[in-house]
Amino acid sequence: MGNGPVIALIDGEHHPPAVRDTLDRLHVARGVAGVVFCGGEEKVSADALDHPVTHYGREVLSGVAPEDGLRELASGGDRPRATAVVDLADEPVLDPAARLRLAALALHLGLSYEAPGMRLTPPPYAAVPFDGRTLAVIGTGKRSGKTAVAGHWAELLRAGGADPVIVCMGRGGPAAPQVARAGVGVEALLRLSDRGAHAASDYLEGAALAGVTTVGCRRVGGGLAGEPGESNMVEAATLAAGIASGALILEGSGSCIPPVAADRTVCVVGSRSIDGLDRYRLLRADICLTFGQVEPARPTIRIELRPEPAEPLPQDARVAVFTTGAERCEGVTPVFSSRNLSRRAALSEDLDRAVAEGCDVYLTELKAAAIDTVAARARKEGARVIFLRNRPIGIDADLDAALLGLYADG
Repeated sequence: MGNGPVIALIDGEHHPPAVRDTLDRLHVARGVAGVVFCGGEEKVSADALDHPVTHYGREVLSGVAPEDGLRELASGGDRPRATAVVDLADEPVLDPAARLRLAALALHLGLSYEAPGMRLTPPPYAAVPFDGRTLAVIGTGKRSGKTAVAGHWAELLRAGGADPVIVCMGRGGPAAPQVARAGVGVEALLRLSDRGAHAASDYLEGAALAGVTTVGCRRVGGGLAGEPGESNMVEAATLAAGIASGALILEGSGSCIPPVAADRTVCVVGSRSIDGLDRYRLLRADICLTFGQVEPARPTIRIELRPEPAEPLPQDARVAVFTTGAERCEGVTPVFSSRNLSRRAALSEDLDRAVAEGCDVYLTELKAAAIDTVAARARKEGARVIFLRNRPIGIDADLDAALLGLYADG
């Protein structure tokens, strides 16, 4: 357990005298800033909630949703400001999903969440001095579209006169922050790959496709609330702040959140269901971008990613397309398509098929095995590599206006 005043969560499945004794001990040890009644009536009478001081020895906030009660008490007012939420409730009032929703809210409010056998702390966010706007793109999982959104946002800002830099945190990023200049090409990436580097890292994708400078860094591990186990992103953001003008864009990795304070945040919600502490990521966002009917507790824009060649294809080219999952590409009728870019064994067989089909252009996403396998094979076969980009398009709202608005309001 930590230190400092706490907000306690209780329920009506426990007898009030038992709860009172525990609250009294908790108050002596740490201080009780407030109590939220989360429901249940098996062992609590209406009188106990009408006169909580008599039964619980202190005021108890009841008659509201637990989330609303937690928000109210966390706001402080004339009460001691809490540092943690201590969950003294249990099933059936709070099942595991409900408890994790409350934990996510607690973390968002800057409070630790404590329950028997578990303590969650809010992820730290370092302040990196920068004269412009610091923007973050986070997601609920791997390959949710963060890189596409970050790159698109950077392009919009560049068109408006800014000189943004994207800071990309990845599991294959460099040991020391590395700058990639706009327009890095296939040959440069192959040279990196030949030296043993991960040449399809997100920061290289951003530099190649978004046309802006990027800074790459790495992270290892990821907590349930998105905190990296280890990361050099603070150093990378500090480096980028000395290069950028107008905007820094911090790109998360998988479901990990950049450990740097941001003025505005966009969360890209992947196709899987929202559960566990995913809600924490949604709560951090000013806008959520979704691919389906997910209804996060934030303003939401439905989007789709439209794959398209980053440059014109030669006429009469025999095109092989390589993606991590996209089923089609705008304006392209390929001779052969592979969705195995992240599955190397199957990808090797697909490349053999592309060679057998006489493909002379390999149109590939800049991800996974794009450079060390696809581009390397293209070099061997004398084929040309063209990158495939995923452009985010708003379905039910103007995505570009929303992104520019966040920047202006930041």
